[in-house]
Amino acid sequence: MRNTIKTLLLLVFICGNTYAQNSNLILFSENGERFIAILNGLRQNDKHETNVKVTGLSAPNYKLKVIFEDVALGQSNFNIFLEPSTEATYVLKKNKKNEYVARFMSAVPIAEALPPTPQTAVVVFNPSAPAYIEPAPVSNSETVVQQTTVTTTSGGGVPASGGSISMGVNISETGGGFSMNVSGFEGSGSVTSQHSSVTTTTTTTTTTTAPPPPPAPRPAPVVYVPGYSGPIGCPMPLLPNEFESLKSSINSKTFEDSKMTLAKQATGSACLTAQQVKDIMLLFTFEDNRLEFAKYAYGRTYDLGNYYKVNDAFTFELTIDELNEFINSRR
Repeated sequence: MRNTIKTLLLLVFICGNTYAQNSNLILFSENGERFIAILNGLRQNDKHETNVKVTGLSAPNYKLKVIFEDVALGQSNFNIFLEPSTEATYVLKKNKKNEYVARFMSAVPIAEALPPTPQTAVVVFNPSAPAYIEPAPVSNSETVVQQTTVTTTSGGGVPASGGSISMGVNISETGGGFSMNVSGFEGSGSVTSQHSSVTTTTTTTTTTTAPPPPPAPRPAPVVYVPGYSGPIGCPMPLLPNEFESLKSSINSKTFEDSKMTLAKQATGSACLTAQQVKDIMLLFTFEDNRLEFAKYAYGRTYDLGNYYKVNDAFTFELTIDELNEFINSRR
């Protein structure tokens, strides 16, 4: 009996731990543009919305495609990064180049998240849903019927039969009466005839909406870490000058808490290399803070296969073991 209770408690713990790893994503447009959200090729909302909340997300990052209702706005692709057991909010807005970007705004523990507003479309992520397929081009056919009337006139003398006139005169000797009889007359001539015919012409016009042109060939992938060909966690790490500016800003803070806050804010929607993560970790004095940032930056690292390099920033083996356990739980 005691073993049974222990087993049930273990299952409850495992289930609760698994659920706790899930994250939520809130996505909204800054200017109210209506859109369809597609995560990893799977359509989330059935109709165009301005605010979409997706729950039950278990991966640390997703490929997001946004298809706007306004055809003139087209569609855009982004990378979304999530922390376990948190609800992250991203906003769709235009940058200075007039291009749409997905900007990270905030993240809170799911247990502390506010309930969705009535205007928010809430969907549960379903990894077994059918993949989104672009609609096929539409063909329109139109049939036009034309009628033409042709009238043909033919003439020519059709001879008529000959005729005669007969007249009789009677004179009465006694009465002095006078009478005249005229019998039928037929003259000669011709008859003219007309014939009409109707010709029907049918014309079919087919209008086909041409499919979009094929995408331009992709350029050769850029190698941001020389010699690296392993798994990639985000598309493009910070350029050296951008990273140096970021590192200087973090290092300018006096207190560890201030450094941590700035480091997370600055890298929330950024992409780093393993070496850049290590360099930021070394800006912290305490081992716990280095470990905290190493966990935070794992889902925002370009060369995940090189993440072992951050271990050099630790002093104790137990800290390395704890980071390895965290990474294994995310795979």
